[in-house]
Amino acid sequence: MEKQAILEKLKEIIADIMKIDVDGVTEESRLKEDLKADSLDKINMLMALEEAYDIEMDEDEALAFKTVGDVVDYLSKEL
Repeated sequence: MEKQAILEKLKEIIADIMKIDVDGVTEESRLKEDLKADSLDKINMLMALEEAYDIEMDEDEALAFKTVGDVVDYLSKEL
């Protein structure tokens, strides 16, 4: 799957979970510092991604993601 398509879907998921404008999410956005995501937000993102892409993600690996780009890179390798 193309990285841009993954990024767009991920931005929608993050914006929905974090209750923010999708335009405020970029590939460089840091999940904790910029988007104020806590571990529960990351778990919710993980579950949404698993459902959206019909995959299983490692919870510890997902909690280690620092930026939106990290998630995109992970998904582009897995899909």
